[in-house]
Amino acid sequence: MASITKVGLIVGREWSFPPAFIEEVARRDEGVVVEMVSLGGTAMDAPVDHAVLVDRISHEVPYYRTFLKHAVLQGVTVVNNPFMWSGDDKLVDASLATKLGVASPRTIALPNREYIPGIHPQESLRNLAYPLDWDGILAYIGLPCILKDAHGGGWRDVYVCKSKEELIHHYDGSGQLTMIVQEFIEWEHFVRCLALGQRDVLPMKYDPRERRYLVEHDHLSPALGTRIVNDSLTLMRALGYDMCSLEFAVRDGVPYAIDFMNPAPDMDVNSLTPHYFAWTVKHMADLVIRLAKAPRPALDLRWGDFLAGRRERG
Repeated sequence: MASITKVGLIVGREWSFPPAFIEEVARRDEGVVVEMVSLGGTAMDAPVDHAVLVDRISHEVPYYRTFLKHAVLQGVTVVNNPFMWSGDDKLVDASLATKLGVASPRTIALPNREYIPGIHPQESLRNLAYPLDWDGILAYIGLPCILKDAHGGGWRDVYVCKSKEELIHHYDGSGQLTMIVQEFIEWEHFVRCLALGQRDVLPMKYDPRERRYLVEHDHLSPALGTRIVNDSLTLMRALGYDMCSLEFAVRDGVPYAIDFMNPAPDMDVNSLTPHYFAWTVKHMADLVIRLAKAPRPALDLRWGDFLAGRRERG
């Protein structure tokens, strides 16, 4: 009897993607099976019997992230790399895009507005300049601008600010979140890409106002489509992500990468539409079968490949 290679799936409340994904891999009959992972505590020397783990929820369940880091140390391929995901934030992404030659809106990370009770403003924060130079910040960023959580996603805690007073008002309500303020790109076209396996990219027309995908296959010129796909691959290969969505706001023909810290991208049939959902299920199955049959070399935990995309471009 042929051996079976197991892929583990860790999910939250999503209902449409998991069964379709499990069924698609089983239908291929490639000696790979996807199953839901069951976790009840992890010992420091516990083996992990999955060749690949697909993580859809550890950003909201910290124990899962801890388990996934342990799994990497046991030689498991994790989609997505939990070490990179733990270290990622939106200023890092903006800085990385700039280093890689990908257009990105001007971005500034702001000190937290509030802190845990043990932080004493005069004694614990001696390295912070106060008050903030809002005029200097806006001289760099411009108006309108975007204020958002440096670690957030799903459009939570995102504000379009049209004045300094509006920016300060939303910042004052940000609590202990670390916020970034970002140049607002007045776009004529908005694209959300789904990037899988560091080689497949699906650029979809997206309406951020209504937060919905528009099934229009020829919405990009060949040159613009090629640039968006290449920029997506450059960013994903540098970050080491195998599963991510990237948003591009196109202004004057230039695609600005405005957000690509989405390593658990939306894969629901109702939001993706049946057409794009079918593409997603097929290519996710391609990805896990490929990784299960040909594991990658051990993860470089010294971050040595972080700017690989830059070296390749150079």
